[in-house]
Amino acid sequence: PVPPGRRCLSLPAVEPLVFLATVSLGLQGPLATQYLWDRLGADHGYNNRNSSESSGCGDENATADPLRQEVEALVSHWNLYINLGGFFASLFSVTLLGAWSDSVGRRPALILPAAGMALQTAIYLLVMYLELHVAFFLLGRLVSGLTGDYSLILAGCFSYVADTSERRVRTFRVAVLEACLGTAGMVASIGGGQWRRAQGYINPFWLAFASSLAATLYAAFFLRESVKQKKETKLFTLSHYKAVYRLYTAPEQPSSRWKLALYSLAFFLLVTVHFGARDLYVLYELGFPLCWTSDLIGYGSAANYLAYLSSLAGLRLLQLCLEDTWVAEIGLISNIAGLVVISLATTTPLMFTGYGILFLSMAATPVIRSKLSKLVSETEQGALFASVACVQGLCSLVATGVFNSLYPATLHFMRGFPFLFGAIILLIPAAILGWIQIWDSKHDYNNFQDASLSP
Repeated sequence: PVPPGRRCLSLPAVEPLVFLATVSLGLQGPLATQYLWDRLGADHGYNNRNSSESSGCGDENATADPLRQEVEALVSHWNLYINLGGFFASLFSVTLLGAWSDSVGRRPALILPAAGMALQTAIYLLVMYLELHVAFFLLGRLVSGLTGDYSLILAGCFSYVADTSERRVRTFRVAVLEACLGTAGMVASIGGGQWRRAQGYINPFWLAFASSLAATLYAAFFLRESVKQKKETKLFTLSHYKAVYRLYTAPEQPSSRWKLALYSLAFFLLVTVHFGARDLYVLYELGFPLCWTSDLIGYGSAANYLAYLSSLAGLRLLQLCLEDTWVAEIGLISNIAGLVVISLATTTPLMFTGYGILFLSMAATPVIRSKLSKLVSETEQGALFASVACVQGLCSLVATGVFNSLYPATLHFMRGFPFLFGAIILLIPAAILGWIQIWDSKHDYNNFQDASLSP
C-alpha cells in the first residue's frame, strides 16, 4: 500500500481535466452572450456592430435608445432563462452523482458531466450552423444539467484533491486547482475574443467542443481512481440524498453542524456575487460609455481570470504569516474594493484598474472549501462537495435572477449599480469568517486553560 503522505504522487493529476473543461466553458460564456446580442439585435432590427462603430455606442444618447435597451434587456433575460434551465436540471443530478461517487469512485462522476458538456457545445454549434432559434441554447443547457454540468466536474475534482492530499496542505492544493480554472479561463478569454473577431463564432465553439471531448477522454482513459475502497451501489436510490442530509444534521462533532451551515452561507454569498458580476461584465463593457469590441472583452475576461493566479501566489505568501481565515478576509477586501471601482468605471483604464484591484479576490473560496472538507470524514468528501456543488448551482440561479434582473432595472440611473450591490453583499461573508475564527480562537484558548489547570 502507498503511504498516506504519498498518495497524491501515485495518481495522475486531476488538474488537466479541470483545465480542459474550463477552456470549454470559458470559450462558451462570453461568446454565447455576444452571439445572443447579435442575433437578438438583428431580429429586432438593431445593428449592434454598426451602432458601436458609428455614433450609436459612442453617443451619450445611445444609452437612452429604447431599441438598444430592449436588446440589452432581452439578452439579460435569455441568460436568465438558460441558467435557470441548467440549474433545475442539475439540482438533483449533482447531489445524486456526487454522493454516489463516494462508493463507486470519482471517475464515473467525472466522465458523465464532461460528455454532457461536449453534447451541449454540439447543440450550440447546430444553432449557429442552422440559425435555429436561440431557445435551443436552453435545450443544450438542459442536456448538460441532466448529466451534472460543470458543477459536478468541480465537485468531483475537489473530492479527488481531498482524497489525495493531507489536511495541512489541503488549502493550497485546493487553491492550485482553482488556479487551473483561472489559467484555462484566461487562455480561453484571450483566444476567444481575438478568434471571434477574426473568424466569427463557429470556429471558437469547435475548440470548446474539442476541449470537452478531450476532458471526457482524459477522465475515461488516463485518470486513475482515488477512492480506496470502492463498493457496488445503486445509482437511483434515496440513500445518496440522505448522505448529504446527514452532513448537516448528524456530524461527528456538535460544533461542526453550525460551522458547516455558516461556511456554506458564506460560500453561497461569495460565489453568488462572483457569478452575478461575471454574467454582467460583457454587457457592461459592450454598452455606453465603454463600448468595448470583442478583443477588449477578451482582454477584460483574461484580466478577471488572472485573479485566480495572483490569488494563488498571494495565498501562498500570506499563509507564511497569517491563518487561512485572515488570508480569506484580505481576499474579500480586494473583491469589495475592485467591485466598487468597476461600478464607477466610465473609461477603459478605470475598468482595468478595477480588474487589477481584484488580484486577491479568489483567495477566499479555496479557504472555505478546505475548511468545509476538514469538517467531514474521508468517506463523506463526495457527499460534501456534491452539497457544495448544489449550493454553487443555487448561486448561479440567484445570481442570474438577481443580477440579470437588477441590471436592466437600474440602467437609467447607474449602469454599475449591480457591482456596488455585490460589494455590499460581500460584507456578510467577511463577518461570518471573522466571527468563526474568533470563536475558534477563544474556544481553543479556553480548552488550553482548562487543560493547564487540571491536575
